[in-house]
Amino acid sequence: MRKIASGPATAVTPIAFVQAISKGYARYGRCFDMALKAARIEPALLEDNSARVTAEQFEALSSHAMQELDDEALGWFGRPMRWGSLGLLCRASISAPSLDVALKRWTRCHGLLVDDVRLSLGVRAGVASIMIEERADTGDFREFCLVSVLRAVHGFACWLVDSRIPLSDLWFPFSPPAHVDAYRAMFPGEARFGAEGAGFSFSADYLALPPLRDETATRAMLQKALGLMVLQYRRDRLLVERVRLLLKARMTGASHLMTAEELAEMLHVSRRTLHRQLHEEGASLQQIKDDIRRERAMELLRRNNRPLKQVAHLVGFRNEKSFMRAFKTWTGHTPGEIPERGRA
Repeated sequence: MRKIASGPATAVTPIAFVQAISKGYARYGRCFDMALKAARIEPALLEDNSARVTAEQFEALSSHAMQELDDEALGWFGRPMRWGSLGLLCRASISAPSLDVALKRWTRCHGLLVDDVRLSLGVRAGVASIMIEERADTGDFREFCLVSVLRAVHGFACWLVDSRIPLSDLWFPFSPPAHVDAYRAMFPGEARFGAEGAGFSFSADYLALPPLRDETATRAMLQKALGLMVLQYRRDRLLVERVRLLLKARMTGASHLMTAEELAEMLHVSRRTLHRQLHEEGASLQQIKDDIRRERAMELLRRNNRPLKQVAHLVGFRNEKSFMRAFKTWTGHTPGEIPERGRA
């Protein structure tokens, strides 16, 4: 039976990442016991490759280890990233006018601190990508290193613009690990393995968002910065627009709108999370659907002389009567009262 460490939350972080930190201690010739104690992780768990720890435990372990080793990279690289390096990356980026500029600063400054990997930001056909070029063999640290570097830049980006940035693609250059299911808890997108490199992609629309954080917010965040690397960000400022675009795209080719389940699958979130995040943005799925149906109905009514029964079907209603009732609720008028009715 799988062992999991005791704690107040569900244990999802694979023990492989804890084992990687233990290897960092071994590289520095330091004892790992106090770090495990600080995180309340039983040493016996290190012997069970199927074990998991909670996000809170892993955050506590990483924080203790980074300070004790004075290396925020935990032994991955040829030279340490001294304690405070993450703060330097954050402060170099928060004054940027947009997420685009902030990520360019982050990748540039990261390259000044680290020789073993090189981060870059690329944009093509409306898709932005953060990519890692491996310039040295990180050996047993490879998975933990690549995952952590990508989680750090993604977590920071989400925090900076206060938006959960979903990933359209996520790739790694190694085979699927035994704990592959844990990647869903770390990244808002499905991971693929066996790629030529490591990186992730997302809608370039997010790059235009302005940063919403200042020095005061940065100081507060840095007290718990590792949470950005361990847990997914929750809020999505562009979620309403993304849902609208997906629903409108479906309506142009079908008479029905996508269900919450279909939308959630396309957005890589659960149905419950979709509804919750829409509520946090002051919207609801039903409201968005009604708006799209109204806009489509107005377009059809103004551009042609289709029978109302056909218009009703094209905007997702089973019969003309229910469409007319909904249209009156939306606009305060009946379809026949639209002034431009029938004009091409």
